[in-house]
Formats: sequence, structure tokens, C-alpha cells
Amino acid sequence: MSGMRVVPEESQKFVISVRQLAKLFADQQGRPVRVLDDITFDVYPGETLVVMGGSGCGKSTLLNCLIGELRPEEGGIFYQTRVMPQPINILDAREEQLNEVRKRFGILFQSGALFNSMTVAENIALPLKEHSYVDPSIIDIVVTLKLQQVHMLPHRDKMPAQLSGGQKKRAGLARATALDPEILFYDEPSAGLDPVTSAAIDELIIDLSKKLSVTSVVVTHEMDSAFRIADRMVMLDRGRVLRIGPRGEFERIRDTAPERLADEDERLIHQFLNGKTEGPLTDAAGMSEYEKWIVTG
Repeated sequence: MSGMRVVPEESQKFVISVRQLAKLFADQQGRPVRVLDDITFDVYPGETLVVMGGSGCGKSTLLNCLIGELRPEEGGIFYQTRVMPQPINILDAREEQLNEVRKRFGILFQSGALFNSMTVAENIALPLKEHSYVDPSIIDIVVTLKLQQVHMLPHRDKMPAQLSGGQKKRAGLARATALDPEILFYDEPSAGLDPVTSAAIDELIIDLSKKLSVTSVVVTHEMDSAFRIADRMVMLDRGRVLRIGPRGEFERIRDTAPERLADEDERLIHQFLNGKTEGPLTDAAGMSEYEKWIVTG
């Protein structure tokens, strides 16, 4: 991106700074399609940032770029944790530098991603054994504390197959916090859960954010959950940032009649937030803009 600024503003304190990020994939004809296009935003210490948007809008691709699983073609992803003397662009980092950054964050995957051959306690102990210098005699104490935080201590000796969906999410969250991370990434934490269990997981996210003073990035399309946990929200549309702002800004758009909104972007956000079948996201035939974008590139 010659001539464009791809470093964060020095005046802003951030934990993550994403600058002019672009990710391309080939379509069925082999042509490059920009799944992420000029993505720019910051994540600030201690906040919960919710990333939302329709299916195919680029949420999961963005998450995979943030955690270093995918490499973008353009832009930068800067981390500035408490132990870093200066920001690190993980796209320029050596493998050992990237691994050090990864130790500063935890990830709750959509399925919980527990190892089926291990008990709940063994799953949580694994990051401590692999990536820390904690004495073996202390590991069991840490595991107990992490299980208590997510209300899973009675299930410590169960196998993942014996757990409900909500219990797997709780156990996955305990494992994600095993190394006391500064940043937590959540991939669809409410997916596949009933409304009561979903609300309980949301309360747990809020509680852990306060108790552990972590910064959270939550990828979700569940609007009830998003509005419960978010400090700020990012709306993606066809690989671009449509709007970023405090939760109250999105509540205003959600609760305002479409004809009274300022522009087409706000009407698109309104349709998405309210789950309406008619609006800028869909055409007269009912085909979503996401579907058309994916099909046509």
C-alpha cells in the first residue's frame, strides 16, 4: 500500500491496532476477491469490542488474521501489551516474536475445541504445561482457580463428551484464561446455545472482563448477546468497516425508524440489527447482498 499510512496513531493508547488490512481469496474462476478491504480500527485496554455482520461479511477471516492464523496481503496488525516496550506488527514479526504475542491472548473457539481424550482439568492444565514455567505442584491449584471462575469445578474430572454445550464453552473459557492473558478472543460464544445458557455465558464474559482486567474482542452475529456485552461495536459489510462506535450509537440506529435515519449505511445497519427481511441488505428477489457478493465477487 505505497504512500498510505499503515501504522497506528502514536497519541492513542491501544492494545490492538488494525491498519488498512486487506485479505484476498480466489473465487471459483481463480480471480482475487477482497474478503477484507481497508479494515482500520483500534481496540483499547479493558474494553469489550464486538465485531458483527452477516454471514460472509469477513468476521471469521478478520479474527483469523488477528490471531495470526491467516496472513493478509496488505496492511498491519499492531499489538501493544503491558510487557511490550513498543508496538509489534505481527505481520513483520519473527515466529518466536509471534509466539510471545500469542501467549498474551486466549481464544474461546465456537465449539470450545476441547481435546476429547483429556478430562476438563487436563485440558485446562495443557497451556500451563506447554507454555509456562509453573511448577507442577502449582498447576493443579491454578486449574482449580480457573474452574471456579467459570463455575465448572464439579466437572473437573469429566470428559468433554459428558458435557453440555454450555459446559464446553465454560471449560473452553477456563482454558483460554489459564495463562492469565491480557486479551481474550471469542468466536461466536453464543452459537448453538439456548437463550438462557447464552445469557449466562454473556454474564461470564462481563464478569471475567472486570475481574481479570482483560481486553475482549468478540465475533458474533447474535444481537441480544452483542448488546449485552459490548462497550463498542464494529459492523462489517462485504469486507469493509461500515461503522464503528459505542454501543449507544448502534442502539440509536436500531431503535430509530428507517425513514428517519441519516443515510443508506444506517438503514443497512438498522435492517441487520432488527433482523428485517426487507431493506438495503436484500434485493426484490430476497437475495442478500452478501450472497450476491460471494457469487459474483
